Amino acid sequence: MEFSSVLAGQAGAETAVDGGCGAAVCVSRVDVAGLSDAGLRGRLGVLGGAESQLEALKAQTMAELARRHETVGAKKVAREVLRSSPSQAHHDVKAAERLAGLAATSEALASGEVPADHARLIARASSEGPIDERELVEAAKTQTYDELTKTVKRQQHELSGDGGQSIHDRRKQKRSARLFQNGDTGLYVLNAEFDPIAGNHIAGVLADKERELWRAEDSRARRSPQQRAADALAELILHPEKGKAAGIALVLVADYDTALKELVNARLSDGTPLPAKELVKLAHEADIFPAVFNARTQDLWLGRRRRCASDAQRIALMVRDKACVGCGADANRSFAHHIKHWKNGGATDYPNLVTVCNDCHHDIHERHHQVEHDRRTGRRSVVPPPDAFPDSGTTTWQPKQLNPVLRN
Repeated sequence: MEFSSVLAGQAGAETAVDGGCGAAVCVSRVDVAGLSDAGLRGRLGVLGGAESQLEALKAQTMAELARRHETVGAKKVAREVLRSSPSQAHHDVKAAERLAGLAATSEALASGEVPADHARLIARASSEGPIDERELVEAAKTQTYDELTKTVKRQQHELSGDGGQSIHDRRKQKRSARLFQNGDTGLYVLNAEFDPIAGNHIAGVLADKERELWRAEDSRARRSPQQRAADALAELILHPEKGKAAGIALVLVADYDTALKELVNARLSDGTPLPAKELVKLAHEADIFPAVFNARTQDLWLGRRRRCASDAQRIALMVRDKACVGCGADANRSFAHHIKHWKNGGATDYPNLVTVCNDCHHDIHERHHQVEHDRRTGRRSVVPPPDAFPDSGTTTWQPKQLNPVLRN
């Protein structure tokens, strides 16, 4: 592989990396239009590896700048040379400083074995408490970003020494909110960060309000999901007298250890570990719906009695699926989809339901994606139809226009 002439001979560069195109990062130009699907996949893999290697070189350079001129100086250079925003320069320099102290992560990034986002995730975790770096690097080589996020959370909880309480306290300390007006559009932007417990609680309340607004809408003139979310948030803030929608606010999950006769492995519905102290505090709040139950004791088999999933079913699905099975989107903002469609006689029974977000729901109904169940692992997923992107010709099953609302 070779650098393109533009990349290899940048004006003003003192020397090429490692002395030229025998360099660490070289990618040739190709006509991608002539590649097969397999060729495009291979090409994307090469580019991904090159991106990782370039990110490693960038991090090394920024870390050295920070060593010589401190963090402030490195940020200034990043803003001037890369024309970065202040926030992006801050983000890049802090990540570079963290990576400088993580030899295994830096090595895996430089070799292209680990994507840049995975390396940053490990680096950020290292700043929050003790980690087993090599274990996380090995996981990062094979896991998706969402999977690695869960692995990091689980490891942080196990290594914290206090059941994850210190990690939770640090995250809570970093909470922030900012409301500002966008000068270009005149619209107001609300940007906020919450600890996992508060965030899950807010997401549940907001999702319930969105469903309440959806039920009250004219089916012929529905809002977009984004508009409905904005209206739901505005109503909760500006008209609290209308109250929260009656539904799931926050789902807590725990296992019962019959030998110890106590609850263990406390967590939120998405799998985020929960400190025991926080579980005790939350269990005493009236608007929390504890999800500590045996699924066999719940009425999770409704058959054809009703089309929409009950609260008990939604809780069971959140605990089982944790997120949209197609893309990992928040379960609070997802639908309970009938695997065998309701219109085809499908029952509103727990085994026939799966958690999917709005986009993946459309993929299933409009683009012929299928829900698959791996009985060995128990995991469910959404997969595209065969030959969704053929090497030649065009597909005939794609719709011209998507339906605005799906309920199956």
